[in-house]
Amino acid sequence: MTTKIVAISAGLGDPSTTRMLADRIAAASANAIDDNTSIEVVNLREFAHEITDAALAGFAAPGLQHVYDLVGAADALIVVAPTFKASYPGLFKSFIDALDNDALTGKIVLLAATGGTARHSLVIDYALRPLFAYLQAVVIPTGIFASGHDWGSSGETALQSRIERAAAELASLLGGNGSGRSADDEIDLFSPTMLSISQPQ
Repeated sequence: MTTKIVAISAGLGDPSTTRMLADRIAAASANAIDDNTSIEVVNLREFAHEITDAALAGFAAPGLQHVYDLVGAADALIVVAPTFKASYPGLFKSFIDALDNDALTGKIVLLAATGGTARHSLVIDYALRPLFAYLQAVVIPTGIFASGHDWGSSGETALQSRIERAAAELASLLGGNGSGRSADDEIDLFSPTMLSISQPQ
């Protein structure tokens, strides 16, 4: 049976480090679960007009509805959002607002964020986690934050290590084999941790 994961990249730029981080987490997650894993990455930027129209009209156009259908059918989500003014952008919130109320109930979610400086490093815990708790999703403990000074060679090992830890937690909750971590790497699902990595958005 195929495990379906949808990665939501809420980056507004093109190219986007938010999308870059989403791709790396998606690759690690596929490796951590098993060969029967399907991961689709969705760029919200491509649906900006449809998201705005859905907020105004109360229903989604076919292209956006397809994304919502993917989210509803997914076994888990990877959500990566940029940080603006200490929180997630309005486009991302509008996308979430147009979801069915019960769409994320019980859904496993891995949270990640990017930001220009380390000052935003708590955005996962004070903005994203409460949002997904309200939506009754099951959020894995490890969040991954990327900010301006950690994408270089000095931060590469720590970045990949934390991505693999989060991917292993995701695999554990999905019942996968967790092969993305080393055999002696113990995962404590009750110990929330966060990585600060960086690159301008």
